[in-house]
Amino acid sequence: MDNRRVLGDRGEDLAAAFLKKQGYKILERNYRTPLGEVDLIARQGGALVFIEVKTRLSARFGAGLEAVHYGKQGKLRQLADYYIKQKRLGEVAVRFDVVGILWKEGAPRLEVIQGAF
Repeated sequence: MDNRRVLGDRGEDLAAAFLKKQGYKILERNYRTPLGEVDLIARQGGALVFIEVKTRLSARFGAGLEAVHYGKQGKLRQLADYYIKQKRLGEVAVRFDVVGILWKEGAPRLEVIQGAF
């Protein structure tokens, strides 16, 4: 398996466990659509939350949070619309969160930005 995929999976596992402790209810992991994939979909309070997880081993090429650029944000909005239509959820409050993980020297540092865009 690709090392990046393994790192990504570990990051998503860590993010999901952390978010559960913060009161998120994880509904989907790696939700695939014809448009792409959402790392995590959750409920927190009354909001349906679409979560992008970015895991890095170093900040040399920028923090993981910086990787969620304008184009990726647009794609996540499309994926959210697709999910809501597929699940026939109707009107629902939607939020986009980003979890950045820097896995340095075996000790992960996790940062969550709620309502990132």
